[in-house]
Amino acid sequence: MNAPGEFEHVSSAPTRPVEARRRDPLDLDVADLFPTGTGPSAGAASADAAGAALDEKLRQAYFWVVNHAIISPFYDVEFDRAGAPADVYRMGDSRARLTLPSDQSYASFVLLPLLTFAVRGRCLMIGGPGRGKTASAILMGVLAGYPVRDVRRAMQHGHPQLSVSDLFGTPLPKDLVEADSLADVEVAWRSWLSMRVKIVDEYNRIPTRTQSALLTLLADGYVESYDQVYETGDAAWYLTANDDAGGGTYQVVDALRDRIDVVVHALPFNNRFFGDLVARAEQRLRPEENVPPEIVFDDAEHERLHREVLQVAIPAPVRRRLEFFASQLEVLENAGRQFEYRTKDTARVAGVDPHLVAATDTGRDALGEIGAQTLNGLSVRALQSLIAYAKAMAYFRGNREVQLDDLRAVLPFVLHDKITPDLASAPFGDPEREPLRTDRVSWLRDLFDTACAQYDRADLDRDDPVGEVLAELGAGLDQLTEADVLARVARVETLLDSLTGAKLHGNVYEDALALKYAHQRYTNYLAWLRWSGR
Repeated sequence: MNAPGEFEHVSSAPTRPVEARRRDPLDLDVADLFPTGTGPSAGAASADAAGAALDEKLRQAYFWVVNHAIISPFYDVEFDRAGAPADVYRMGDSRARLTLPSDQSYASFVLLPLLTFAVRGRCLMIGGPGRGKTASAILMGVLAGYPVRDVRRAMQHGHPQLSVSDLFGTPLPKDLVEADSLADVEVAWRSWLSMRVKIVDEYNRIPTRTQSALLTLLADGYVESYDQVYETGDAAWYLTANDDAGGGTYQVVDALRDRIDVVVHALPFNNRFFGDLVARAEQRLRPEENVPPEIVFDDAEHERLHREVLQVAIPAPVRRRLEFFASQLEVLENAGRQFEYRTKDTARVAGVDPHLVAATDTGRDALGEIGAQTLNGLSVRALQSLIAYAKAMAYFRGNREVQLDDLRAVLPFVLHDKITPDLASAPFGDPEREPLRTDRVSWLRDLFDTACAQYDRADLDRDDPVGEVLAELGAGLDQLTEADVLARVARVETLLDSLTGAKLHGNVYEDALALKYAHQRYTNYLAWLRWSGR
């Protein structure tokens, strides 16, 4: 239980022992021009530089929110130290698995909104009324440096009568009367459009027509009304809904749902922490009105935070496992005749249930293939969101590059609404997997773990001839002779021949298409060589 003064306290102790992050060259300031400390305001500039580790500031914000603001004692984003597995306890008739992680772990309901703040993404918070969704979103606005009153006033509340003008702005009445053309009409834009944090409460209560207008703003960062265009720039978006199954007044249009980057659940209140609620009531404490200034990000810091997150590297071993996982989800061998169209998307576009098509392929291991559990694959947009949040997770943990654990931690929340489970498939018929019908986070993490285990068994880190072909091609075609090209074409054809006896798993399907691509590039270049006489 916190005393009033303690509520606003930010510990000076490091939140996590990590190596100091190299400064962005774009952020050099006066202190860098006077390395001996003899320049103007050198002492102040050095102090500012010392306190400018934004990954540490982001972690301080997390721990203040999780310890003082949002009562969420659910450390469901778990990490373990190498060689130190978690302790496991089995409880209840179902032998439910409770784990004690061996490394610093986090509450998803606080962490994911903060990562959204860092990458300027779009976060949907779902859960029953009174679970803290709106309060959490308001806190993100305060962390961006906006006064609490401004954040509350700028928050858009979904309701059945919400119009496009209510959301974005109205034309000035005088202009409507006197204007000769739409270009002469000036629109009084709503002030919330310019904010770096945008909040839409109960977005599934917004009428369909207004949702379509919101989609343009959320996806492309601009609003158009009466021939006037307002550019809003990048922002962190927070949308809330009481459930994610169409329980609002209006069904959310698919295109709008697809633009959401990450979904996080507001978990129920743990009544062992009821005393904290009593203390807040007695002291009249509102977390959003007591945010310490030390964890507030101004405009420049928010921009630099985003830039530093994007600089985090994704090493090849992590990238390859993600590629392998994604490749397993899309292939549907009997969906088309031409090789390129043997995908779930082909069936979906034709209005055919992919499950019915998959049922005709009796030669597959319906239990062992993770693609058998899904009705769709991943879009490029979903993969881009996954890359951004994996970088943010690594940055938050102080890693210079994304580790497999970072990717595994954020993947279920990013793909929550991006992958549809085939609940009629054989794996869901296993009684032990029954909870995965409703626990989407655990199901997605199980899919990824299974894919990683298959990748390791195939030893694809060491045995990746298709990757070698693509690396050679990526180095360019200049200076290659006809003999060089013919040799590479022969290698591509040999590799394709080696795949003809393999089962058409997702990675085999995509490797074959990649080899066809390489063959076309070399064939076209060979034709040019012969035409030019080189």
